[in-house]
Amino acid sequence: MSINVLYAGNPKLWPVYDFELSKALDEHGISAHLSRDITPEDVDYIVHAPNGPVQDFRSFTRTKAVLGLWAGVEKVVGNPTLTQPYTRMVDDGLTEGMTEWVTGHVLRHHLGMDQYIHRTDPIWYQPAPPLARDRTIAVLGLGALGAAVAQSLRALNFNVCGWSRNQKDIAGIDCHSGDDGLRDVLSRAEIVVLLLPRTSATKNILNAERLGWLPTGAVIINPGRGPLIDDQALLAALDSGQVGHATLDVFRVEPLPDDDPYWAHPKVTVTPHIAADTRPTSAARVIAENIRRGEAGEPLLHVVDRGAGY
Repeated sequence: MSINVLYAGNPKLWPVYDFELSKALDEHGISAHLSRDITPEDVDYIVHAPNGPVQDFRSFTRTKAVLGLWAGVEKVVGNPTLTQPYTRMVDDGLTEGMTEWVTGHVLRHHLGMDQYIHRTDPIWYQPAPPLARDRTIAVLGLGALGAAVAQSLRALNFNVCGWSRNQKDIAGIDCHSGDDGLRDVLSRAEIVVLLLPRTSATKNILNAERLGWLPTGAVIINPGRGPLIDDQALLAALDSGQVGHATLDVFRVEPLPDDDPYWAHPKVTVTPHIAADTRPTSAARVIAENIRRGEAGEPLLHVVDRGAGY
């Protein structure tokens, strides 16, 4: 018997998801009817983007699981109509994309490349930057993405320390947790990478006080969530020189408004939420595996803990 899978993501991406999901399900021997238009009462699984067409889940009485296409779930986890299990996207494409973006910007700041790329006056002699082994990087958030980024930076010989709400143990990474651990990590960090989820506990985790714990001139890189940073505190820290530069990929309001001060600030680099985009090919394999698990009665992968918010 065929199962019904509703695609409730970006309509522009439907043709590629139709192809990739069909291929991935065929590889698992699963017969499925994929469509953007299925009567809610007949839907077995929803492939879902939080900004997609399905926001009210009450009519989906037969649906076994809602399978998210995004790593972030803050826009859907509090939806009172969502009673089905919800899984977030964790796949190798997202992880590799995030690791590449973060590594590129860490190296950019580590090597001081901006002074040459954006120079207005001739520059010939400059002292060489320190080696990676003499630079400390802090990664806040040690989930799947944070752990991969931390290990990638460690492989380049950076001193990497990490912080998470719950204590982690990652080979080669100096892991910390708790308030004292956060202060210890930030006080040593010349470059800080934010990869925490957005929850009530992580909102404004980089506020004025904690930005003051950083060594003077430290760099902030945020590909995680916009609300992790107190924007006014960061702007003040940039103006005072406490923070040397901020490279930001995520914001409280997206797209970032044209009049936002981040655009014009000389110590801020804005990128348009491109650090880790979902790749249909790899995402389809994760979705297909969860459908296989659902049909086999096995535990789903990456189920969201709604109490924790991720």
